[in-house]
Amino acid sequence: MSRTKLKAAWRRRPAATLLATGAGIGMLPAAPGTWASAATLVLAWVLVRGGGGSTAALALLGGALAAGAVGVLASGRVEDACGLKDPGEIVIDEIAGQALASVPCVWKAASGPVWPWIVSFALFRLFDVWKPGPIRKLQDLPGGVGVIADDVAAGVAAGLLTYGLVRIL
Repeated sequence: MSRTKLKAAWRRRPAATLLATGAGIGMLPAAPGTWASAATLVLAWVLVRGGGGSTAALALLGGALAAGAVGVLASGRVEDACGLKDPGEIVIDEIAGQALASVPCVWKAASGPVWPWIVSFALFRLFDVWKPGPIRKLQDLPGGVGVIADDVAAGVAAGLLTYGLVRIL
């Protein structure tokens, strides 16, 4: 996004821009989506580290769904304010998607292995960038729904595969 369009978004919709950029993570010059996914992964890991189990999984799932719902509104407003479709600075979609991909890791959190978290991150980034099959078509939906839907689908796909690996291994 050009600096002029970005300034316009901050000026016209400051709260929406703050939310959509993940409190500014989306402003990082290189790979903002990857940084937002990594920050979400670390935050989720820290939050569930002390417990795990169903309560932590539900809390993480609820946070992911809340980020997705807020993201639809905020990212749609930022798109309108800057006049661009899904600019790279919008990273709330990666936050929601990575949180969903991390839900299966919660059951292993109390016992300590880090590998499920790394797997959820790698699979989410793969599906987010690759966008296989119908995931790619979801980004064509209008406004904030299109911004969020493809990453939520990538997060669900990554989460399901992570869950399978956690159960098998």
